[in-house]
Amino acid sequence: MTTTKSTTKRTTKTTSAARYLPEDRRLSSLKSAAEHCRGCTLFQDATQTVFGHGPPGAPIMLVGEQPGDQEDRAGLPFVGPAGRLLARALDDADIDPGMTYQTNAVKHFKFTRKGGKRRIHQKPSRTEVVACRPWLIAEIGAVGPQIILCLGATAAQALMGPSFRVSTERGHVVALPSEDDLEFDPEPSVVATVHPSAVLRDRSERRDEAYQLFVDDLRSARAALVSG
Repeated sequence: MTTTKSTTKRTTKTTSAARYLPEDRRLSSLKSAAEHCRGCTLFQDATQTVFGHGPPGAPIMLVGEQPGDQEDRAGLPFVGPAGRLLARALDDADIDPGMTYQTNAVKHFKFTRKGGKRRIHQKPSRTEVVACRPWLIAEIGAVGPQIILCLGATAAQALMGPSFRVSTERGHVVALPSEDDLEFDPEPSVVATVHPSAVLRDRSERRDEAYQLFVDDLRSARAALVSG
């Protein structure tokens, strides 16, 4: 008896938001188009797309990881506990929120349920971050910031690449990598720091110090703006 082995060809489906971007790259058009994005599967469970918020021409762009539970419900970035801490830190760093455009690297809330009801944040995968990256790149082009302040590793690695380490580069003013989709005129500089949620989670005796370091990083971004 002869047994014939059959082989199944496996294909990997590439996920990307790129095909959902409109020809009109103004912020209003980008926001409307993002509401219908199906570039990855996160839209299936999220309440809505949480796009960026702020004026075109804002000199500072704040980029976080992804919407949290409250952001997912409100449809705005940085309105939860981490957002409130960020607002306080911006004030302590003498940065007017009106000078900022605030967004996330990933536009949908990724979560798991605890006890059937409570939604617990889950870190987005690299695949999901890369899939959503076209929206972030388009936002940078539409806003034209002088400084991009990356809040946390997910945000920083979305722009700077997976080898970038916030732990060694935080507070430093760095240039964007040389990549075709990262060519802007003028080209913004980048400052990376921790996400404000990391400061919130710090229950140690060094929590005040962690907050002050966060504020210092924001001041570095402001100083780079002034010197530029």
